[in-house]
Amino acid sequence: MHDFVKKISSPMNILHLETSTHVCSVVLSKDEVCIFSKSNAEGMNHASMLSPFIQEALQHLKSMGETLDAVAVSSGPGSYTGLRIGVSTAKGLCYGLDIPLISVGTLEIMTIAAKKQYSDNQECLWVPMIDARRMEVYDAVYNQAGAVIRAAAATIVNENTYRNLPANIPIYFFGNGAAKCKSVINLRNAHFIEDIHPLAENMIEPVVQKYKQGLFEDVAYFEPFYLKEFQTTVPKKGMKQV
Repeated sequence: MHDFVKKISSPMNILHLETSTHVCSVVLSKDEVCIFSKSNAEGMNHASMLSPFIQEALQHLKSMGETLDAVAVSSGPGSYTGLRIGVSTAKGLCYGLDIPLISVGTLEIMTIAAKKQYSDNQECLWVPMIDARRMEVYDAVYNQAGAVIRAAAATIVNENTYRNLPANIPIYFFGNGAAKCKSVINLRNAHFIEDIHPLAENMIEPVVQKYKQGLFEDVAYFEPFYLKEFQTTVPKKGMKQV
């Protein structure tokens, strides 16, 4: 494994890949500024969309006469297939270009997105939720500053699931798992935010911090944070379905 703990290059050119849900997004950042962005939200087309997006981003960087310094990827939880595509692509780029790999949790990315749009700096809690079928979600709890109050977990949601959280501050639920839980979570301080998705542009801040601190993943051994084992079902005809 290469030792990437080295002087920080200036400028920092980092490629960010987010494939953990139905949205496939790619961003190129220079220092802490987004200079290229491409996304597609039309279903799980990551296998066909990700590579062209990356090629466009790298061509944009080449036209500036600069090279890539690192690749960042969402680590999960989320779609098994989406995470696998994103992480394998990121690792391949890092191997080929001999540059470091950085990861950011999907729920953290979602929380950054929600805070950008709805934060008014009052004390509150953020609860990102990714749909995990039926009444189960992948969730976590963050405070207003973005610190983890409860780590990512697979949670079966019922009327009592979040009653241990403070009742005197707003609690914001969001993500593609929140809508199905709205009728079940009967907290007076619960607020539901629509249209919050994990996007690569919201990876920039934590990724730049990790890059400056030299917090890189082991490219050879890094795996997505699936949270649960991948499951298949066998229908009556005996054919496996994913």
